[in-house]
Amino acid sequence: MRGAWLEELTWPEAQKWIEADRIIVIPVGAISKEHGHHLPLNTDYLLARAITQGVIEALPVLAAPVITAGYYPAFRHYPGSQHLSPATFQSVIEETIGGFIEQGAKRLAVINTGVSTEPVIRIALRETLERSGVRVPVADIRRLGKRTDGLLQQKLGGHGDEHETSLIMAIKPGAVRLEQARVDYGNLLDAPKTVFEVPSIYNPSPGSGIDYSAHGIHGDPTLATVEKGRAILEAMVQDVVEGLRALFHTESSA
Repeated sequence: MRGAWLEELTWPEAQKWIEADRIIVIPVGAISKEHGHHLPLNTDYLLARAITQGVIEALPVLAAPVITAGYYPAFRHYPGSQHLSPATFQSVIEETIGGFIEQGAKRLAVINTGVSTEPVIRIALRETLERSGVRVPVADIRRLGKRTDGLLQQKLGGHGDEHETSLIMAIKPGAVRLEQARVDYGNLLDAPKTVFEVPSIYNPSPGSGIDYSAHGIHGDPTLATVEKGRAILEAMVQDVVEGLRALFHTESSA
């Protein structure tokens, strides 16, 4: 048995999935966030859908609709980028999960394709545990597919880079404007290497310090290939599938 997208079911069908205690996977991916001149605003959404679709094909999970708005402060000043305050985003996560719990769901997991969303999601899941007693794990994008890091040739990455561009070339090649891709490390190559994580706001102004990015990216998307994207996506899906099996002892799809 393979999984299903909740949005494609009728409510009686959804009820059967919930009553069968199927794992509910909740993907998070921005549908409108800048990714440079060469990638569409819905890059994170496309990735969230692709990872979740891979999980559906491997396990009998029920996939919730992608949560498409979130806490993305570094990109709020770019036209088209949408951004929620941390409090609002935390409420979205808690109320979405809380609704499933009220309907009888007991096994849930989040797939998060953002970076700035990580701390807010963890707070939301901690509060959910305190309130309901239901422990909901989260898989964050930076921990997925690490075994394929050796495929990347860029000096460093971070956003709209070789990694993300390769993924979208594999997921939806027609969405990538590769002729508009440019190498853009901003000032990151000169940034000091320390134990500190420094907040950032992407800024096209050359005088903006380590936040500077002429194109709204950090990395080298010109090195991206479809083959790299397919390998990275496969590794990401495998990591999520193996994690769900370990946590929930679920069976594979037939």
